[in-house]
Amino acid sequence: MKKLLFTSESVTEGHPDKMCDQISDAILDELLKVDPNARVACETLTTTGVVMVVGEITTSKYVDIQSVVRSVIKDIGYTRAKFGFDASTCSVITSINEQSKDIALGVDKALEYKKGNEDKYNSVGAGDQGMMFGYACTETDEFMPLPITLAHKLSKRLSYVRKNDIIGYLRPDGKSQVTVEYDDGYPKRIEAIVVSSQHAPVKSEKIEEDIKKYVIDEVIPKELLDENTKIYINPTGKFEIGGPMGDSGLTGRKLIVDTYGGFSRHGGGAFSGKDPTKVDRSATYMARYIAKNIVASGICEKLEIGISYAIGVAKPLSIYVDTFGTGKISDDKIIEIINKVFDLRPAAIIDTLDLRRPIYRQVAAYGHFGRNDLDLPWEKLDRVEEIKKLL
Repeated sequence: MKKLLFTSESVTEGHPDKMCDQISDAILDELLKVDPNARVACETLTTTGVVMVVGEITTSKYVDIQSVVRSVIKDIGYTRAKFGFDASTCSVITSINEQSKDIALGVDKALEYKKGNEDKYNSVGAGDQGMMFGYACTETDEFMPLPITLAHKLSKRLSYVRKNDIIGYLRPDGKSQVTVEYDDGYPKRIEAIVVSSQHAPVKSEKIEEDIKKYVIDEVIPKELLDENTKIYINPTGKFEIGGPMGDSGLTGRKLIVDTYGGFSRHGGGAFSGKDPTKVDRSATYMARYIAKNIVASGICEKLEIGISYAIGVAKPLSIYVDTFGTGKISDDKIIEIINKVFDLRPAAIIDTLDLRRPIYRQVAAYGHFGRNDLDLPWEKLDRVEEIKKLL
């Protein structure tokens, strides 16, 4: 029997990188509310006392960026200087330009459309070149790997107990990490748990006791724990300086947290702050949608799909799949099914998943995938029966 240990991490909404992701996506959402066709590539940077929003935005409507920024920071919980950041008094700097006209040439009309193929789904070319990956497995009800699923639940619980005054001395910044032992490819037990949370001046013993009781014990299934499971809570012993005061933050710097916790390949493109013509975002969502529906159809227990695009071209350059030895049919047959059931041109993806809506800030923390707490179009299992008919 082959044993291995696999670790995934998550971060809370108060982590400086996640702050930036939420600000970028909140700006995107506000723009989509007033202009569903807005072209948005919005990046956020934060450090002590400062938030800077930069990027390229082409829109027919105005959005008050400063108000959006302060509202997000307030919602997260940075409302006092003693927490390391104050939504009311921080400096907000913006530097926004329009989308490059050279990029717009290929997005407005794909290469296929220019060559006379005026199919409506050739009306939008890919907003960039690159590779996008999707993944699904049967390990959890969320069709996600167990380590990232548990890590997200721990981080989300950290914010819950803080905001609901269950552990009132906690502050917004925090991280979690879960190491799972696999036996022949199946999760068997938890090897280690790490939880770190920013806090007010409190004895470390009190923090360890409360986080164990109100966070870990509420989230982690007891049957996965044993006498050899290691638990580390604020292992440095002190985490009073946090958020942007403790570390700078930047949009798109938590790519693995956003996706599958390292279980699947990643093309390198971030999501937050990007409108759906950017295939970094929309095609990765579509890849998850495909992988989840195929796994749910019973074809395999695990599936990774990779899709590549050229900027300004609608049709993908390549599609690859890997079932990691769990497939009941060949990979070539799975690709045939994908091509029959799913249209991977950007305009078709936008229509299929209804992506020109303000739905993005809600996934900017605690993962874009496996979110059974949200009604996300790329998480729906509405193509399973169609797939089964092709078997």
